[in-house]
Amino acid sequence: MKKEWLTPEELAQETGFSRQTINKWVKREQWTTAPKPGVQGGKARMIYIDERVKTFLKSTRHAAEPTATYRVTHNSLPALLLTSLQQMKAEEQEQLYSLLLREGIQGLLTRLEIGDSDSEK
Repeated sequence: MKKEWLTPEELAQETGFSRQTINKWVKREQWTTAPKPGVQGGKARMIYIDERVKTFLKSTRHAAEPTATYRVTHNSLPALLLTSLQQMKAEEQEQLYSLLLREGIQGLLTRLEIGDSDSEK
């Protein structure tokens, strides 16, 4: 952490935990806090980020992270092409449309360097 003092909101953003969780830990772990300058009422606090806080956050990070399972689903080519087209901007779609009208699929494949290597010889 770059700053020495952070609000619960800032610490929550940096760590990925909720502001409520940070506030709960502030009370339970008795972290050093100070009133936030310029805020009336005394409820807004700044948390002093010392080694105790850093060590605690490191120890909780692994427990809070769910185990990730990665799976790649193989989409069919038509589905992949449709998804890709839907993600393109309107100008990009228009340019692809014009390219296909002008050069056809063979021209597109040539530009992408996709083709039968025997026909290139």
